[in-house]
Amino acid sequence: METLLDTSKAVPVSGNVLVDKKKIMELVDQLRLAIPQEVKAAVEVLSQKDHIINEANLDARRTKAQAEDDYRERLDQNEITELAQKRATETLSEAEERANRIIKQTENDAKSRLVDADAYALRSLRALERQLNNITESVRKGIDILAEDTVVGANGYHTAN
Repeated sequence: METLLDTSKAVPVSGNVLVDKKKIMELVDQLRLAIPQEVKAAVEVLSQKDHIINEANLDARRTKAQAEDDYRERLDQNEITELAQKRATETLSEAEERANRIIKQTENDAKSRLVDADAYALRSLRALERQLNNITESVRKGIDILAEDTVVGANGYHTAN
């Protein structure tokens, strides 16, 4: 169309040009034919745009849902991990307390057995002392008797008891 206007004859003293009607009509027909194609192309682009937007929205919703699921799963895993750590700490603490109770009980048992062993040793030594005292007394009596006999025999007197 620009070419047609550029090649048309100018009307003197005006900004108008003389245009060949036949050529202008051909251009208008071409425009009429082209416009529906352009409109169809524009409608197609709009249709594709709507489809692309719908797909993008759907994809965004899926991505968001997946992210929320992942977040909940990680949160659950974090809670499970924290719970496991708490239970492990509690179990370790209980085991340490139990070990301390066992050690204390063992120490108490050992002290008690030591006291019992000392008491038994003391009883045994006292019993042995009594026996030794009895034996010593018997030996002393025997010595005294023999000493008497020896003294009497030296004097010439012998007494029978």
